[in-house]
Amino acid sequence: MNLYVALQMDPIEHVSIAGDSTFRLGLEAEARGHRLFQYTADKLSYVEGRVIAKGRPVTLRREQGNHVTFGDWAEVDLEEFDVVWLRQDPPFDMGYITNTHLLERVHPNPLVVNDPFWVRNCPEKLLVLDFPDLTPPTLITRDLEQIRSFRARHGDIIVKPLYGNGGAGIFHLRPNDPNLSSLVETFSGLNREPIIVQKFLPAVVKGDKRIILVDGEPVGAINRVPAAGEARSNMHVGGRPEKIGLTEREHEICAIIGPVLREKGLIFTGIDVIDGWLTEINVTSPTGIQELERFDGINAAALIWDAIEGRLAARG
Repeated sequence: MNLYVALQMDPIEHVSIAGDSTFRLGLEAEARGHRLFQYTADKLSYVEGRVIAKGRPVTLRREQGNHVTFGDWAEVDLEEFDVVWLRQDPPFDMGYITNTHLLERVHPNPLVVNDPFWVRNCPEKLLVLDFPDLTPPTLITRDLEQIRSFRARHGDIIVKPLYGNGGAGIFHLRPNDPNLSSLVETFSGLNREPIIVQKFLPAVVKGDKRIILVDGEPVGAINRVPAAGEARSNMHVGGRPEKIGLTEREHEICAIIGPVLREKGLIFTGIDVIDGWLTEINVTSPTGIQELERFDGINAAALIWDAIEGRLAARG
C-alpha cells in the first residue's frame, strides 16, 4: 500500500529530530514507501467548495540541520491525499478550531488523523471530565470564590490555562499563597476562558507518566520527572524522560478509556497519569514516541501506521 500523506504541522525545518513525534511518523511513512507533503496551518484554505493547502513535498532523513529536502511549492486539493495528519501544536484557539472545521469537510476521504471532529470536541483537559472516578478533584471556572473554596477543601492546588500546552502557565499554589487573586486577574485579562484547577498530587516529584495509546490500546509509557524546584514535568520545560512500565491501575485506566478513544477515531493519543490519577488525554499533537522507542525499543510509529493502513484497507 503506497499512500500520499499530508503533514499539517509547524515548520518541519525547525523541529528537533531527536524528539519530534511527527518527524518520526514521517520517517516511518517513507520507510513504507509513502510520499510526504508538508504544509503549515496558515496555508490551509477553503476555496469555492474545495479545501486546499499550499506546501511542498518533503524527503526526510535523521541528520539534524539537514533532515529535510523540499520539493517545489504547490497548491493542492486535500482530496488528492490518502491521509492528512493534523499535527500542528496548540494553542487550541479559534484558529485551531477553524482548521478542524475545514478538515472535517474532507474527512474521511482522505482519512484525517486524528479525526478533526473529535479533536475539536475532546480538548485535552475536558475529555477527562467523562471519567470523574479516574481523575483528581477538578474545578473549571472563572469564579475566584469557587477557586478559594476549592483550595480550602484540598490545600495545595495546581492552576493552569484550560487550553494551554507544553507546561506553559501552570502554577502550584499552596494554601496560604497570597498570589491567587492576582493570578486569576492575570488569566482573566488574557482571555475569557475558564481556568482549570486540580488538587496538587505530591507524587509528581517522582514523575508524570505519559502513556501512548494506539487505536485505544496502550503500547508503552515514559516517565517525565520534573527538574529540581519545578512542579511541571513537561519535557518542553526541562522534564527528564526515563524508562518505566505500566502499573495495574494504569492498565485499568486504559481499559476504561481505550474503547472511547477508538470509537472517536483518535488513533494516536497520549494520556498523562500521576500516582494513578488521570490528568489529561492528549489528542491534538501528542508526543513521546521517540523516547519510548529509545527506552523500550517499541516502534509506536509503526504501530500507528499499521492502524491507519488497517482502516484504509478495511474501507477498500
